[in-house]
Amino acid sequence: MPLRWYTTVVESRDPHALARWWAAALGWDYVPLADDEADVLPPWAREAAASTPFHRLPPGLCFVQVDHDKTVKNRLHLDLAPHTSDDRDAEIARLLDLGATRVDVGQGPDVSWDVLADPDGNEFCVLSSRDE
Repeated sequence: MPLRWYTTVVESRDPHALARWWAAALGWDYVPLADDEADVLPPWAREAAASTPFHRLPPGLCFVQVDHDKTVKNRLHLDLAPHTSDDRDAEIARLLDLGATRVDVGQGPDVSWDVLADPDGNEFCVLSSRDE
């Protein structure tokens, strides 16, 4: 049986603040685990855990405390996509209102995505709207 993608770990000086930010951005649940660690999970994951096979459960995000700031561009980033029934520009505005910033990682002017960064400077993309 293949491995399950369990979580993606994000380092932060303040993992709880960043986890709360991502929970608000994604509409997921903030789960404090320890003073130096917090998870963000899809709200349906916990209720599905009892009836869903281990390998089919969705991954979450885990935020862990470190004593250094982020200093270089991420080598791995998240791609987020609104549904075609959602207003993509409104979603980007909502993320900016939450504290995201626009960043230039060399993407050029003619791409179909926007590059943003969370309050800790971790880059992520908002793609064009999708229906699947």
